[in-house]
Amino acid sequence: MKESPYLKGRDDLIETLKKVPFLNSYADKFLRKILELSKLRRYQADEVITRQGEYDCWLYVILAGEVKVVKNEEEIARLDAQGGTFGELSVIDGEARSASVFAVSDNTTCLAIDGAFLDRLENDDRTEFEAVYYRLIAEILAHRLRTTSTEFSRLKQALEFLNKI
Repeated sequence: MKESPYLKGRDDLIETLKKVPFLNSYADKFLRKILELSKLRRYQADEVITRQGEYDCWLYVILAGEVKVVKNEEEIARLDAQGGTFGELSVIDGEARSASVFAVSDNTTCLAIDGAFLDRLENDDRTEFEAVYYRLIAEILAHRLRTTSTEFSRLKQALEFLNKI
């Protein structure tokens, strides 16, 4: 992995963040705050990004490339869309990673947002930024729930069909 320092002062990346679907509605001042608490991480194919069972506090946003999600040595998902996210559950509940994530392609680039940053914010900034940050996580989880519900419905229909045969 190649990692940048924290991205404070990197206003040149604001337009990149605006291309991420769930970040494009945020004001520049909040995108700057997200950048202050983030690093760019670049991975090569097959490199581990997060490991099942480990603890950390990073939320990842894919900016380029593709990742695979592996649980108990079985691939359960692939994410390749710019703005695909992973790691939000560990940030929310502080539990160990529920799956491992590996880079599939060379030069997979992620924005890694430090979830421990809230402890370092001043009270004036904390309330306003927490509202934005938790809205961001809520949007990610709502999208995941919507996708899971659609997949569950499709699988349920397929199972009912198979049971009729």
